[in-house]
Amino acid sequence: MKNETSVKYFYILPFSEDTMKKPFISIFFFLIYFIGVLVNSSIITVICLEVQLHKPMYLFICNLSIVDIFYTSVTVPKLLHMLLSGDYIVSFSQCYTQWYFFSAAASAEGILLFIMAYDRYVAICIPLHYHFILSQRNCILITFGIWTAAFLNSLLLVVSAFNMTSCHSNIIHQFFCDAKSLTKATCASIEIFFLITGIEMLLLAFVPVLGTCISYVNIFSVIFKMKSTESRKKALSTCSSHITVMSIYYGTCLAGYLIPSFSHVLDLVFNVVYTTIIPMINPIIYSLQNSNVKIAL
Repeated sequence: MKNETSVKYFYILPFSEDTMKKPFISIFFFLIYFIGVLVNSSIITVICLEVQLHKPMYLFICNLSIVDIFYTSVTVPKLLHMLLSGDYIVSFSQCYTQWYFFSAAASAEGILLFIMAYDRYVAICIPLHYHFILSQRNCILITFGIWTAAFLNSLLLVVSAFNMTSCHSNIIHQFFCDAKSLTKATCASIEIFFLITGIEMLLLAFVPVLGTCISYVNIFSVIFKMKSTESRKKALSTCSSHITVMSIYYGTCLAGYLIPSFSHVLDLVFNVVYTTIIPMINPIIYSLQNSNVKIAL
């Protein structure tokens, strides 16, 4: 017989239980959350109110800010509640609900970064067809498709994990419920879950990254053929912010998932970076490197 138990709750253990550090940790995460929501909300407001920014590129930047608010709102408020109340117990339904919305935000950001790269490819490589390919109707359909794919993918992941049983500790050494932490506690047969996860990673991670790389290979080949130095600088400036955001996001995600399972501290650090700090700095990068956004602000 397998020593399996039905988990009804999880115990979140993100940091040491030193009560002296909790106020400082709470203030740190509150400031990150407050600044992130404030800056992203400012970007959304500016893009919505400024008519000159009603273009495909800024529509996708607006969506990225929505995803970033979504990212931090799924994890940080619950963490602050646990730190302030001292109640680290999370029910099964709460844990899987948090994982569902977090996975949806992660999927949406991955697809969105690829679409933003494609937007730059069309604008620089085939500019005469830009308004036809990325018309208002097509942009609305793309946006709807991004969010639909994200939520459906997240639903498939969570449903496939419902039958996972735990025979290990139900302690999660993380500040939120994520797939990596939940699978550590299981000893049941989860081949179907890993198969679905592998397909999901192929379609929503590898393919978008590959498409982004192909887009930028074509973009740089066109840019380096430009005779005008001014045109070359202008084209590079429109891509620099997206390249910066994409490099930071995928770099921390990849590092986080390649960390050995026993390294709880490093795992926690990388998760904090890509779930709280990156959503805060994304709009800052775009506003600092985009003259139109700076003027509008």
